[in-house]
Amino acid sequence: MTAQKSGRITMPLKILSTGAAVPAKCVTSSELDRRFNKPDGYVQRRSGIEHRFHITDDVSQAQLAVMALTDALQRQQIAPESIDLLISAAAIGTQALPYTAAHILKISGLPQHIASFDINNSCIGFMTALEMAACLLNQGVYRRIAIVAADLASRGLNWDDEESALIFGDGAACAIVEKGDGSSGILSFLLETYPEGLNLCEIRAGGTRRNLRIGMEDSDFLFDMKGKQLFRLASTLIESFAERLLQQAGLSMPQVDCVLMHQASHLAIKHICKQLHIRPDQYVDIYRYRGNQVAASLPSVMHEAWTTGRVHVGKPLMLFGTAAGLTLGGMVLLP
Repeated sequence: MTAQKSGRITMPLKILSTGAAVPAKCVTSSELDRRFNKPDGYVQRRSGIEHRFHITDDVSQAQLAVMALTDALQRQQIAPESIDLLISAAAIGTQALPYTAAHILKISGLPQHIASFDINNSCIGFMTALEMAACLLNQGVYRRIAIVAADLASRGLNWDDEESALIFGDGAACAIVEKGDGSSGILSFLLETYPEGLNLCEIRAGGTRRNLRIGMEDSDFLFDMKGKQLFRLASTLIESFAERLLQQAGLSMPQVDCVLMHQASHLAIKHICKQLHIRPDQYVDIYRYRGNQVAASLPSVMHEAWTTGRVHVGKPLMLFGTAAGLTLGGMVLLP
């Protein structure tokens, strides 16, 4: 990355188009009230969600990803053959091997045999993929890159754990990017890992840690979150992290035109806004109608911002989120 100048682009990047997709099955909070034998309005008050989407068993993660990819291509009439790299930024892969991007490529309309790979930073993988894409584009390795994140949280929910079971939804979103002419791009990017939070948000099985040979239990395949501990740890780190991110960009929070946050929970969004002094008119919130879509959350918020007139040329926007690990990620972009 080139030397930082106040408010200047350090990595040219142009976002050509965004797209998004959700499953057909809409799950309302009132439906979950009945499922949990709770009074009307209980789930919405507890989760902050009016409805979310859960995929049916006959639809694959790759199919949902391709829906978002196709949406992004069609919105700006981008030729599929112009894409020469596909990146999957899902938090939970289709299977252990091979990687998820290969599954997506196989059923996509993109040219077969182009390069593809996965990037996984759990909930903030899309942001890391954007940074990686910018690096590759500026090195001249690729010309046009499609980044897609599709996560099916509903297939790993522990319905005995209200804290986590009520807040997640499924979805996919995509961004298509190229280097551009240098008038838009990344002002700053910051990624930090705090492994003291490693076991606060996890799915233990699916790799070498818990399997048939080592030993495993059914619960190892389900999402496990120690929400209060995770919240306390993240809260001690967020303010300093955001300050350093904005300093790298040569900006202050009031100068940020739009904030795109990982939609972790309604309480997390509210707390982050309070800690970082983010005004209600600054941030985009789709949580009420999507829930936490894991890695698809950030690009879904980006798509919402791009398609509803919340993004303005020459005015900086900030991507921000926390993820399992514990990982903090932030990016300041000039669209």
